[in-house]
Amino acid sequence: MADDNKKLYLELQMDELKAALGIEVDHSVPESNKKEKIAKLKDAAEKSNRAKNADVAKLYENAAEYEKELECFEKELEIVNTNKFKDIAAALTQNFPDEDRNYAQELKTVVVAGWIQLVEVERTHSVGQLDLIKETEFSDIVEKLSAAYPDYNGDFEKTVRGILVQRLENLISIKKEHIEEEIEEIYIAGLKPSFVKRIYKEYHGIS
Repeated sequence: MADDNKKLYLELQMDELKAALGIEVDHSVPESNKKEKIAKLKDAAEKSNRAKNADVAKLYENAAEYEKELECFEKELEIVNTNKFKDIAAALTQNFPDEDRNYAQELKTVVVAGWIQLVEVERTHSVGQLDLIKETEFSDIVEKLSAAYPDYNGDFEKTVRGILVQRLENLISIKKEHIEEEIEEIYIAGLKPSFVKRIYKEYHGIS
């Protein structure tokens, strides 16, 4: 009798599950159609789970984008630190072939902005140096500065490279803060970031 009650209870649970998934409950299903019904039930359950996973995965979209950007900035910093100055722009282009960017121009713009700071705020460098930088190709900046100012009491390459490094370190710091903010929002939502990240990767087929 207890076994019969348990069986009845399980059947009722199955009916409730079918109803929740929008599958019509039919107590007169022939034995030959059971496999088909089970397959439909599984399919409906998978669709329901995928819809739920989509909602969970969406919670990690911003964090995933920030992580991707962070990875790029960290790679750029490595390239700036480890390559000869003249080779930095070419090395960036080689390592990021899919990026439609003019790295030489971008790097020069960063150096110009940094040198303006040195000239107008810190007052440690000259306007003449700034003008020379503006009219020189990025890869030739250090060479031209060294030739034009042989008595300079410092290291032009160290200064120029330092400007590039500081910019990238600032960007890395900002991205890490953004990621922390996204993680905090996930915690506030009552979920574990590691779980949400796993669902995000599974949903998007990321290994």
